[in-house]
Order: sequence, then C-alpha cells, then structure tokens
Amino acid sequence: MLERKSVLITGASGGLGGLVARQLAAEGAHVTALGRSRPDGVHGFLQHDLATPEGLEAAVTAVKGRHWDILINLAGVQHFGPVEQESAADLLAGYMVNLVAPVRLAQAVLPGMKARGKGQIVNIGSIFGSINFAHFATYSSAKAGLRGFSQALRREVAGSGVDVTYVAPRAVRTAMVSDRVLEYAKITQMNIDAPEATAGRIVQAIRARRRDVYLGFPEAFFVRLNALLPGLVDRALAANDRKAAQLFAR
Repeated sequence: MLERKSVLITGASGGLGGLVARQLAAEGAHVTALGRSRPDGVHGFLQHDLATPEGLEAAVTAVKGRHWDILINLAGVQHFGPVEQESAADLLAGYMVNLVAPVRLAQAVLPGMKARGKGQIVNIGSIFGSINFAHFATYSSAKAGLRGFSQALRREVAGSGVDVTYVAPRAVRTAMVSDRVLEYAKITQMNIDAPEATAGRIVQAIRARRRDVYLGFPEAFFVRLNALLPGLVDRALAANDRKAAQLFAR
C-alpha cells in the first residue's frame, strides 16, 4: 500500500521520526526527510531549519510544485518548566516547529494533492494536546492547535481525495525526554513508551489512513474525560501538578 509512495517527513533525524522513516522505506516508500541534519535510510533530503521564519519559508519554496503522496509532520520540540522561565527564543521556536511549520507545509503540498485527487497529510500531535498539562504549557497549547488544525482541515478537504490523519502518542523515550522529565515521570507515575512500539502504531495509522488515533491507556480515556469534564481532570491532576512544581523550587 505504501510502495512507491512519495513521502515527505519532518523530524526524521530524531529517535521516533527515524524509526518511522525507515519503516516506511522498508515498505517501499520513497522517503524524503526535511530538517537540519540528514538521517540514515532516506531516499532524499531537504536541509532547512523549521524553527525560524526564514528557514520555514525556504522549506516551503523547496516543497512546492513537487509530487508528494504523503506529508508527515513529526518534528517537535518541548519546553518543560514554568512558562515564565521559557526564553522568548525557545517559545518562538516551539510554536514554529510544533504548529506553524505543519500548517505551512500542508499549504505547500495541498494544491498538488487536490489536483491529483488523492493524498494524505499526517500530523503527529500528542496526548498533551488534549490533556493540557501544567509545566508543558507552550508544548501542550501548540499540540492542541495542531489537533484543531487537523480536524478543521479534514472537514475542509472532505470529498477531495485528501485524507488527514492525526496521531497523538503519549510520552516516548527519545532525546526529547530530559532527565528532569524522567524525574517528573517517576514522581507522577507518567507512562513513557518505547519508540519502536510508537513508530509501529504511527505507520499502521498511515497505512490504514486512519482519522484520529490516541495511543496509550489510561491516557486515551482521559482525553475523552477531559473533553466532557475538565474540572474532574483538574482535580485528578492537582496532586501531580504540586509534585512537579517542587522540581523547580529547588
């Protein structure tokens, strides 16, 4: 099903993205990575920095007009800590990579997909985009925006032959999980998944052209509960939020 598909993926130089890219290539896809450094096992490479407006616009220019069957927006950056302690530069880069870049790249590939009457845009969000955790404020809000964009875009392109897939993993054991996040996970009993398992679920969702996929239990259950009864989730998370706050009071 993925054989000879032309795939553009961001974040392929990371632990999770590299696994996804290699799995797609193993299934016969022609994978092009877009990012700052070239990963192993890809068909092509476009070197651009999605964290800056200038780098992103250069990437959009490089992508436009080329044949893409699948766009996978997987690149992500994360700030863990009180929101007032995040630098302006890191805040801007976070929203650029996590939200603005996926939207701009979708704009770049959509005309060709619509003209051919087929295509797939895959946005890799996070459980944090549905359950907005304290001390992950900018990351959670960017991923919430990506989730909303995915839903709105799906409605906009309905009937065009273009599918929109949104996959929300929970925490994954990659370089983005810092020692402090690991400490947070230990004191709050937060689950962290192996990247191999998560990559397999992402590829499965792409292959099946799924709409919305939320990974992990009980997190997937809390996504639905938070949508219906956010006050209840507030109370459930309050103790963990106080524990997390102590990490930054030392």
